[in-house]
Amino acid sequence: MRVSQMDWRMVEDWTRHDDRCVLPLGSTEQHAGLSLMVDAILAERVAVDAAEPLGIPVFPAIPYGLAPYFQAYPGSITLRVDTFVAVVRDVLDSLKRSGFRRIMVCNGHGGNQPAAALGHEWLMDNPDCRLRFHDWWRAPRTMALVQATDPVASHASWMENFPWTRLPTTPPGEAKEMVDTDRLKTLPPFEARNLLDDGNFGGRTQRSDNEMLAIWETAVQETRDMLEAW
Repeated sequence: MRVSQMDWRMVEDWTRHDDRCVLPLGSTEQHAGLSLMVDAILAERVAVDAAEPLGIPVFPAIPYGLAPYFQAYPGSITLRVDTFVAVVRDVLDSLKRSGFRRIMVCNGHGGNQPAAALGHEWLMDNPDCRLRFHDWWRAPRTMALVQATDPVASHASWMENFPWTRLPTTPPGEAKEMVDTDRLKTLPPFEARNLLDDGNFGGRTQRSDNEMLAIWETAVQETRDMLEAW
């Protein structure tokens, strides 16, 4: 359940019998012809769809992450690493004060990996808690289906093109060769934009909705299984 549909008494009642919750992490950054909010939209939605039958509270996605390499693309926002880690730590501390002891961090952006390192540090300081850092899109079953559908899948390509991240201006059916990601990692933002052009790292821009919904259902079930196993 989204916490936007709860008041504080409902949270207090929940934590009397269950200490699980989900914190999605997103990013606001270029995704070629897709929404700038792809990572936040997907992280929160997969968490909500997975947790809904279980009644587990899902907090709003933190919409800003680490995206310094996209700063030449207007609308892309980045936090500094120390700022991002401090924000996530403060949120985790607040969740604990609210009574949550089992927290899934459902991450939607590969650049947010410092939060995973923070998670280990936070558990060192909070040994009575459990934290699972879940990159939903590259969990084993989900990534296996992505690769089986089309092995050329990358940032801002078809694998992030769902009906709820697509825009009226999203180009259909185009394909792009994979960029040299090793070279990309060495470049400052304006040179990275020159290399990437539209922002897609490589692959088709879109696949059928039937294929995408099959991937989505797998991702939701895989996330739900992790929550139930707790």
